[in-house]
Amino acid sequence: MSLPKVFVTRIIPPEAQEILNRVAEIEIWPQDTKPPQEVIIQKAAECIGLFTTIEDQINSEVLQSGKDSLKIVSNYAVGYDNFDIDTATKNGIIMCNTPDVLSQTTADLAFGLMLSIARNIVKGDNFVRSGKWTHWHPSTLLGRDIYGANLLVVGLGRIGLEVCRRAIGFGMEIFYHSRTRKLNLEKELGINYVSKLKDGISKADFISINTIMNDQTYHLFGKEEFNTMKNSAIIVNTARGPIIDMESLYEALKNNQIAGAAVDVTEPEPIPNNHPILSLENFVVTPHIGSASIETRKKMAIAAAKNIEAYLLKKTIPSSINS
Repeated sequence: MSLPKVFVTRIIPPEAQEILNRVAEIEIWPQDTKPPQEVIIQKAAECIGLFTTIEDQINSEVLQSGKDSLKIVSNYAVGYDNFDIDTATKNGIIMCNTPDVLSQTTADLAFGLMLSIARNIVKGDNFVRSGKWTHWHPSTLLGRDIYGANLLVVGLGRIGLEVCRRAIGFGMEIFYHSRTRKLNLEKELGINYVSKLKDGISKADFISINTIMNDQTYHLFGKEEFNTMKNSAIIVNTARGPIIDMESLYEALKNNQIAGAAVDVTEPEPIPNNHPILSLENFVVTPHIGSASIETRKKMAIAAAKNIEAYLLKKTIPSSINS
């Protein structure tokens, strides 16, 4: 008897391939760039499962194409704003993600970005490489202390929690804004809740964005929020690009309304190389590498594969979003 078909939209670690090979006939897209949308639509009509990334738009067109064949889609990511969950649920298609395996790694990058912009690490590297390090002066590349500073964490989910744990080690005064207040964590970690985002923004020296992307958080930070921030404040975003209005951020940085920004996510993504924000020295950007450690990406791939394996073996799916 032939095995059910699963289409994998990127080359994945061999450990994840082995899991899928045991239960399915898999086809892996061989290129580094994402498959064209028409390919995903076609594969949805042919396969029982899709193994996807956040770049792959699993929209109503894809899900309607797969309504008679597609049963499960597993995202190689914790986020799933590339999914049309409502259409999937109506069509009985199970949608999955990979939570719990990337929180530590993403929190590491959030702090790395915070340090890089606060202490001029990227600027210092460019300073040396361009031959400007010819002498020492006490005012060269003065940065800002993280130790003892006020940190506002926006979104106290798994990643936000790990950012807090790291901030404790830096002796920061930690505030958080979240959909729900978490009294147990306040007591455990000594952190403080702010019910109004504006109140947290106005007192923060650093802001770390760790919330989910939805209609309520779209452009959560725009002109008004940047006007509320201290002009010495720094914002870090490792969540989703559209949570920050990039045009307002550009104006705030250009006009020195805020001291700096460091982001792993942008709007749009990838950011065009002619975007004016890339000309600013008080802006640091990385190409959406929050979970990009060897160990974590392997764990993510395995987790995504196990979602599909569990469905095909009629077992409980580890990380289903809509079932």
